[in-house]
Formats: sequence, structure tokens, C-alpha cells
Amino acid sequence: MKTSVPAPRSLNGALKVFFRAAVRVALSNPRQAAVFVRALFWLGKAARRRTAFKRRGISVPPIIIYSITDRCNLACKGCYAQSFRAEADDELDAGELRKVVEEARDLGVSFFVIAGGEPLLRPELAGILADFPEIIFFVFTNGLLITEDWIRTLRRRRNIVPLLSLEGDRAMTDGRRGPGTYDRLLTLIDELRRRRIFFGVSLTLTRPHFSTIISPDYTKSLVDAGCKFFLYLEYTPTTDGTEDWILTGEQRTRMREALPVYRAAHSALFIAVPWDEDDVGGCLSAGRGFIHINPKGDVEPCPFAPFSDTNLRNLSLKDALQSKFLEAIRGIPELSRETGGGCVLWKERARVSSLLQASRDASS
Repeated sequence: MKTSVPAPRSLNGALKVFFRAAVRVALSNPRQAAVFVRALFWLGKAARRRTAFKRRGISVPPIIIYSITDRCNLACKGCYAQSFRAEADDELDAGELRKVVEEARDLGVSFFVIAGGEPLLRPELAGILADFPEIIFFVFTNGLLITEDWIRTLRRRRNIVPLLSLEGDRAMTDGRRGPGTYDRLLTLIDELRRRRIFFGVSLTLTRPHFSTIISPDYTKSLVDAGCKFFLYLEYTPTTDGTEDWILTGEQRTRMREALPVYRAAHSALFIAVPWDEDDVGGCLSAGRGFIHINPKGDVEPCPFAPFSDTNLRNLSLKDALQSKFLEAIRGIPELSRETGGGCVLWKERARVSSLLQASRDASS
């Protein structure tokens, strides 16, 4: 007998569910809950804007992942950003960064994921993000540059949500990120909890660290420490020698089984990629749900697919979203499928590169 498979929910619907859950999780902190309520209103308004652009043939994703710098104060093992890009002195300046956010808001982007490198190395970041209170900015950070000034900013500007990178316990975190990192993060987490700042953790799932990261005791310890958002990211091997970090099939199954258990047990948000992508139809890259902007302003399908035919120094974001390269990727269903581990665009990078070349040839 065939087992019926539920149809994937719409991405807009999934985002509403997420932000409604965020309001509930933040109810004990009224100022933070109010920020998420405002984000819910923006979500509806932004969706209507995207629909209007869609009628004009322009696909605007609800999410932008923006890596604003390649620079970092750490040298973590297996870092995809370091494997793709060397530190450069041509990252978009503060004015250009602000323009990207303004254009995205006007197009109907719902929220940003700010990444790097280490984004807190851009001192102008806090002031720029604070000027767009309707948009939530999830900021990936190793946490070591969160100073007292930053803590005061996070208390005032609650649309900025830090996601602290952890690798599991002390040995695991220090082994990948450097000695002393774990204890410094524990001190920071305690201070964020004490100052009633809404924060989350970003947990990269690797084969050797998996059991620790998804263990009930580890999860509860972070919830008890004040963590309100758990973001799990499956590791993609972009550097040689890390292939044995890839999750096993059994581990991927265990991750899917753990998510509803933790959502029911804890007053916190739990998102896992690619598992939650699968629930809305597969990989969301190339504008299906998000695009990636690198520090130089290149518009890319995904952080793990460093290919681009457009740059925001030469084009508006609206024009860049009409990229024939991104459209070609969206037109190939197998480039959004489940791969059995790791990013499909990285695994199919030869094919993605050929699509980029075809796009360039067509425009020349």
C-alpha cells in the first residue's frame, strides 16, 4: 500500500508559522514580542509586494543571505567562506551596504541573514540595521566581538538577533574554533540572558559532533541558559579532508525525528536546514526562497555556490534578481532535490558553472 506524502506547505505560510511561534516564545519579554508582531505585519506587506513584482516577471525571494565581509577574527576548520574567498579590500562600503537593504525592503524581502566572515568586524553594521526596524536581521557571529556597546545596541534594537556559533561541548568548539572560545561564549550567553536579550545559536551538524549537539541534555542546557532559537545546519564539505564530517543517513533521520520532540518540549524556535527546506518543496536557493550576496556585491544562488553573473555595483537589486543564470537554476528541478547530504549546488557545481557560462555567452 502506498503511503501518502503531505504536499509541501508554501514558503510564505511557513514564514508566518515561524514568526507566530517567535511571538509566543518571546511573550515573557514584551519588548521583543512586539518586535516580532511588527515583523508579522511586515511579512504580509512584503508578500504582497513580492506578488506584485511576480506579476511583472520579477522573482523576489523573501530572504536574503548577505555575507558582508570575508574578514574574520578566527580561522575555523572547514569554514566554507575561507575555502571560497580570500580576504579582499573591495567589499561593499557602508553606503552600498545600506542601499542593498533599502532596495530589498522596497522589493518586499521579509528578513535578512547577515553572515561573513565575522560581520561584527563591520563597525557600521549596527547603525545600518537599526534604521530598518520592520525587518528582522539574524546575525551569524562567533560572539567574540560582542562588546558592551553591542549589548546596549541589542537591547535597544531588538530587530537584530544574534546567532552564536557553537560546535557542541568545550572540546568540540575549541577544537574547531580555537582554545578558550567555548568558555568565552558561555560568559557571553550568561550576560545576554541576564540582560534579557533574545539570542540563538547556530549549530553545524557534523558526523563526529552530531550526537552531542542533538542530545536532549545539551539542548536543555542551552534552553536553560536563555537560548531562544536553535538553527541547525548540515555540514557541506568544501575543504579537502572533511568528507568524513558528512552526516550518515541514520543521523539525518534522527534529526528529522528530533525536531518535533524539541519543538513540543521547549519554549524556543527550532529550524534545521535542509530538513525544513524539504518541507516547503526543496532547496530554496537561486531565488526560490533566498539569494546570497557576497562581500563584493556579487549576487549568487547560495553561500555554497560561489557563481554569479551580476554585481550590485553595476546593477540595482531588482535588475540583478532578473539574472538569466538564477532563472536557469530555478528551471532545473533536480537542482532543488534532496541529495542525501550536503548542498546540491555544491555537489553539482560543474553543472552550475556550465549554466553560468551559458548565461554569459547569451549576454555577450
